[in-house]
Amino acid sequence: MSSKIEDDPLSDFLRLLGAQPVVAGGFSAGGTWAIRFPQPKKIKFFALVKGSCWLSVDAQTGPVAVGEGDVFLLTGERSFVLASDPDAAPVDAATLFSGNAARSATIGDGNGCTQIGGHVRLAPSNDTLLVDALPSLIHIRADCEQAAVLQWLLARLVKEFASGLPGSGLASTYLAQLMFVEMLRVHLDSGAEIPNGWLRAIGDKRLAPALRLMHADPGRAWRLDELASAAAMSRTSFCVHFRSVAGMAPLTWLTQWRMRMARQALIDEKIPIAVLAARLGYSSESAFSSAFKRMSSVSPSEYRRTGWAA
Repeated sequence: MSSKIEDDPLSDFLRLLGAQPVVAGGFSAGGTWAIRFPQPKKIKFFALVKGSCWLSVDAQTGPVAVGEGDVFLLTGERSFVLASDPDAAPVDAATLFSGNAARSATIGDGNGCTQIGGHVRLAPSNDTLLVDALPSLIHIRADCEQAAVLQWLLARLVKEFASGLPGSGLASTYLAQLMFVEMLRVHLDSGAEIPNGWLRAIGDKRLAPALRLMHADPGRAWRLDELASAAAMSRTSFCVHFRSVAGMAPLTWLTQWRMRMARQALIDEKIPIAVLAARLGYSSESAFSSAFKRMSSVSPSEYRRTGWAA
């Protein structure tokens, strides 16, 4: 029996995005307090380890109650406030954490609330791909049905972050990565309204078998009847459902995925363009170059010279 674990489209996208959650630090607070965080340039994640507080996001209606064990992602580029009282005057996070080598801060007696958080690094060439697919706030409450795994990961993360044991930095990074993946899973399973696109498509159980085929062998000339059969649907039903969920036709998805892989390979590998073209299923370098230029507005060789800024 093979022990190989097959890749899946979510893993493929997260690798393509270069998604790397980083634990930045945390704070403990007591009494009346409020902290204003600046507009995040990256996806921010927070977990409330102890106590409760309020989250207020600019341009949103009303503060959100955050309880012990809750975790949330913030993707919108707007400032936000965490506070014991929504009416408390906030102190700027930059001032609070300035020069703090321990990456933590204490407000008041520190006995009321404890928080840990960080951000998600993304490859500059693909960062909008994830940000645009997510709502400005994903809030997963500790008492929701799917939160058990997150609670275990959070408990381990807190212990590693505070332990100072050998390897705790790397262990914290891996635990943060697992938390990030689990948060995306919970979001996909939550029934929340997800816009048409790649994230909604990879969360669709009917399309999953067809997407796995295309991602496992993107260089193959997949036929619609093969993909529809994998999804246990007629060709017409498959095409209609795929477009309604992904916002594009199945073979357009395949082409776009090939081009995303190509852009990554052109930057990360020294592979000749002709070899890359053959790997991705194109009969000639010129056919690949034409397809790449239609999708990226520049030729493969120019993209390799200029990188993601092209």
